[in-house]
Amino acid sequence: MQRFLAGGLAALEDRSHAREDRAERVPVEMERRLTAVRRAHPTLGPKKLRAWMSMAEPSTDWSAEPTIGEVLRRAGLTQPRAQPKRPAPPAAPVAPNALWTIDYTGQFRTGDRQWLYPLTLQDAHSRYLLGSAGHRQVSGPATRATLQKMFREHGLPERLRSDNGSPFASVGAGRLSKLAAWWLKLGIELERIQPGKPQQNGRHERMHRVLKAETARPPAANRRRQQERFDRFRDEYNLVRPHEALAQRTPASAHARSAREYPERVPDPEYPLHWERRRVRPDGALKFQGRQPHLSEALAGEAVGLVEVEEELWQIWFCDYKVAVLDAAQGKLWGVGSAGRRPATIQAAMEAAKG
Repeated sequence: MQRFLAGGLAALEDRSHAREDRAERVPVEMERRLTAVRRAHPTLGPKKLRAWMSMAEPSTDWSAEPTIGEVLRRAGLTQPRAQPKRPAPPAAPVAPNALWTIDYTGQFRTGDRQWLYPLTLQDAHSRYLLGSAGHRQVSGPATRATLQKMFREHGLPERLRSDNGSPFASVGAGRLSKLAAWWLKLGIELERIQPGKPQQNGRHERMHRVLKAETARPPAANRRRQQERFDRFRDEYNLVRPHEALAQRTPASAHARSAREYPERVPDPEYPLHWERRRVRPDGALKFQGRQPHLSEALAGEAVGLVEVEEELWQIWFCDYKVAVLDAAQGKLWGVGSAGRRPATIQAAMEAAKG
């Protein structure tokens, strides 16, 4: 009525509904600091960025996450993207050191044109980055040497998840590699993702993306400089960077060192007294009842146990791991889960022996 009396019908036209005082606008200095941190750490989203700034300055009343997202959008620091449908991840471990994950991320060249293959090890529960090391090549001996250092520092996990590639697995009996056989002797249970399904190790893959985005684009001048970047990233990732899955806490706040110490000397595995015990020959052959079928070069020099589960059918175990089934009458081996000439009989024997 007041508008009509003052200006007639023309005054009744629709007007802007935007607030005039703009009380919700982020102060310029706060915008500047938010965008500066985001440019230094381009993988931080609004949630992590707010948690990061709140830990750095708890006395400051930082803007809400949607407002910070709008600040980043206006600054051209975010781009909308379609979210692909992803399968449900495996159940998460309930405590630190119940499951560690290991992988080599994609190789890249350092500034001196030398190839670098980053190896990473992470605790699946706390997201704690146990170590990241740049290798000149992917090899079992180099991986073992790095893991020895990490095991001495952090202890041993209950389970270790890897993919099915070298050096973590092989195409031999039980898909064992020398590295996997060493883990079994240490009392570590093997856990492998399904071939072609890296999403089953999704936490580790996400960490890899952040690692490469913040340390390798562009890469350092040489291997030593790149390792320094990896080490700084590890400290920041564990001690400073908040994680949404941890209620915006840091991995260090949710992690604890394993109580299982790394043994410098590992004895041969023990088997029940009624089992046959044999030592695998240097060429991977297994001498048994006058025959020498080839078992696995990964187990060369190791002691294995054999238990008869059906007439002339023997299961072969290494530590607590079923490696293969031996048909003693024919001197032939079948890897666990493979078909062979007598798949039904072998499968029945293996099922009968589970108890």
